[in-house]
Amino acid sequence: MSAVTTRVRLLDPHTINQIAAGEVVERPASVVKELVENALDAGSTRITVELKDSGTTLIRISDNGCGMSAEDAATALQRHATSKIERVEDLERVGTLGFRGEALPSIASVSRFSLATAETDGLRTVIRAVGGKMEPVERASGPKGTEIVVEDLFFNTPARLKFLKSSSTELGLCIETLSRYAITFPNVAFKLIHGGHVVLDTPGAGDLFSTLAEVWGIDLARSLAEISTQIGGIGLHGFVSPPHVTKYSRAYQFISVNGRPVKTRTLIAALDQAYRDLTPERRYPVVALNLTIDPTRIDVNVSPTKNEVKFQQEGQAFEALRVGIKSALMEHGLAPNASQIAIANEALAEVRRNTVDESFLAQAPLQFSAPVFQSPSEPLQTFEVTASERFPFSKLIEGLRVIGQAMNTFILAETDHGIAIIDQHVAHERVIYEYLCGLKGPTAIERQPLLTPQTLHLDRRSSVLFKERVDEVRALGFDLEPFGGESYLIRSVPAALRAKDPVKMLRELIDELVESSVSRKLVPTREQIWIMSSCKMAVKAGDPLSHAEMEKLIIDLASTENPYLCPHGRPITISLTKDDLFRKFKRL
Repeated sequence: MSAVTTRVRLLDPHTINQIAAGEVVERPASVVKELVENALDAGSTRITVELKDSGTTLIRISDNGCGMSAEDAATALQRHATSKIERVEDLERVGTLGFRGEALPSIASVSRFSLATAETDGLRTVIRAVGGKMEPVERASGPKGTEIVVEDLFFNTPARLKFLKSSSTELGLCIETLSRYAITFPNVAFKLIHGGHVVLDTPGAGDLFSTLAEVWGIDLARSLAEISTQIGGIGLHGFVSPPHVTKYSRAYQFISVNGRPVKTRTLIAALDQAYRDLTPERRYPVVALNLTIDPTRIDVNVSPTKNEVKFQQEGQAFEALRVGIKSALMEHGLAPNASQIAIANEALAEVRRNTVDESFLAQAPLQFSAPVFQSPSEPLQTFEVTASERFPFSKLIEGLRVIGQAMNTFILAETDHGIAIIDQHVAHERVIYEYLCGLKGPTAIERQPLLTPQTLHLDRRSSVLFKERVDEVRALGFDLEPFGGESYLIRSVPAALRAKDPVKMLRELIDELVESSVSRKLVPTREQIWIMSSCKMAVKAGDPLSHAEMEKLIIDLASTENPYLCPHGRPITISLTKDDLFRKFKRL
């Protein structure tokens, strides 16, 4: 008889743990999340996280929680071992952050792991594991609480190690993770140390405002409005921003449910709806909110990472958040009512009626010249614009006569060939971009000294990540110098900023750099920084321009290498020839 071939087999515990680690332990921030949750569940009031090399070399988390006995410590490293639940019915009313019993064995299976714990001051139980293989239990002196050390993360799974992003990206994710728990639990003192430097240090006094000031900076914290209300059995407590305080991304939107930081579509949609028509397009409000609800009305067992929840009544949760935020904005006078809008519109209309629009007066065709760029040792010369290979755009705008500005967004001009319509923002963006990247020569970036130096205050996360890019930002024309803590002194700015607020512009640029590094997990190249900066510096759609400013912008555009596309690839100019116009009106 032939032997039966067995195709289905039971996996060994070590392989099972490594598979589970793939779901739970994606990167250093995942380890920080799981271990901080355990520390919070243990009743800790002080949690310290120490990192080296953004957590790849070392993650040490110590707390002053209840600790574990020797027996519980050994059991905790077994898969599906947990003190949080006992039976399936307990999943309907989970009141802790952890409950699956997978974190510790999963982490231990992909690192050099040690756990030291005690229920009282004195003698601690020490358990070590290398790649999931347990070593003999040891004893050591130490205080009540638990300390877990994770070294050489993914040392035995090199393929996964290769998938980690840059050091700044991984560090940013760790800071963001701990910041979420610090804001959600203001009664717990959190400290984050990286490479011997304190990155985050919250007071743990139970005051959410003080915690926000530490995590996001005092300036941002002062701009927020407090919210505390109860709607349909759902409590909302925290802070929200007025419509004019927005960020480049959702990185400053922290929402938790019963103390569990979550990312749930229902709540994000409700947040967007609450601020609809109040905030600028592609800008996001700042939110730090905790929703409290009966645990039986939500399902937290949705994903292995436990960062999602499902509501028994999604519509009720949506409305509670939307109505709560709208009411808070109205209560604090942060959202305009109908009468205020009407008054503002009438005042704007009156200004427009009384303003003489000189841009529609007849003008003679412009006569201008464009520079020929030579080596720095040669004097700068000019020549009359002709239909040359270097400046093909000049052919399009021969005999240019600016007619005016449409919708404060598009420049309308008559030429010898017809009508040119120019998008002012992308046109200016192209001009600035070529200055920044050196196409105008090595000394083209002009600096404008400030009469009074201004101070840029950053939050802890942005400050840590910005240090790696500060020289590249200085090269854009900003004179920056450290001014203690997370602050910088701005002494001069690029002349291209015109009348823009340099602090606001820099903060938006840094937000975008941090967002690209952390949320998108991409390290911006120097060219991408030029593109970001040119977009921030350029005039915006909706900015009114004088006739002289429109003329200057078109002349500058004519001298660029590519006057047809902005750095993002968007078209700058649309032209209608005389023949096009005559055909439209059936004159041909």
